Amino acid sequence: MTFVSEEIDINGMDGPLGQRVYTVLRNRILDLTLPPGAVLRKGALCEQLGVSRSPVAEALARLSVDGLVDIIPQSATRVSRFSMAALKEESFLRDAVEVAAVRAVAESRTDAQLVQLSRNLRLQGLLVEDADFQGFFEADLQFHDLILSFTGFPKVAAVAGQMSLQLQRARVLVLPEPGRPAQAVAEHRAVLDAIADQDTEAAKTAMAFHLGQLISRIEPLEKQFPDYFRPS
Repeated sequence: MTFVSEEIDINGMDGPLGQRVYTVLRNRILDLTLPPGAVLRKGALCEQLGVSRSPVAEALARLSVDGLVDIIPQSATRVSRFSMAALKEESFLRDAVEVAAVRAVAESRTDAQLVQLSRNLRLQGLLVEDADFQGFFEADLQFHDLILSFTGFPKVAAVAGQMSLQLQRARVLVLPEPGRPAQAVAEHRAVLDAIADQDTEAAKTAMAFHLGQLISRIEPLEKQFPDYFRPS
C-alpha cells in the first residue's frame, strides 16, 4: 500500500508546497488511512499529489523527525509501526502536562471558557449518539486542546500535541471499541464539573483517571494488530 488511489488536490491549501504535502501525509498517517507499515513510494506520491520529488522528499524528512515515517536508505520508506515502549512514554508525558494544565485552568477559569468546554461536551454527546466516531475523535481532541490553551501558555498545546503523535494514532483504533466513546464523554464531564467548581484536586484526579484509561486499552492492540507493532 502506498497511498489512496485517487489524485489529491492540494492547490486550495495554504502554505508552501512542501508544507501542504507534509500536512496531507501527516493527517493520513494520524487517521490511519496510511496504516503502520505502509510503504510510501516517492514516485507514486508525486503522481497522486501532482508535485515534483522535492516537496515529497521534504515532507517525508519532516515526518521522519516526527517519528511517523521510517526512512531506510536504499530500501523502502514506511509509515512507522507502533512501539509499546514509546506509547507508554508518551502517555507518561501527556499525563504530566495535562494534569498540570487542568489544575491551572480549574484555579482561574472564566465563564467564557466554561461555555466553550460545555458546548464542546454537548457536541461530543451528539456525535456519540450518531455513532460518528471520526467526528467524536476530533471533538475529543478539541476538548483537550481547549484546556491546554486556557493555561495562557501559547506553546503548551503545540508541544503536547507533538509529543503524543503515536498516542493519537493508536487512539483511532481504540475509540470504535463498543461503549468507549460514551465512557470518554462521562470522564470529560467529570473534568468539566471539577473545573466549573474550581476544585483543583478533583480536576487533577478526573483528568488523571481519564488519561490513565488509554494505555490499558492500547495494550491488547499489540496482539489484535500484530502487523502494526514493532516486536517488543
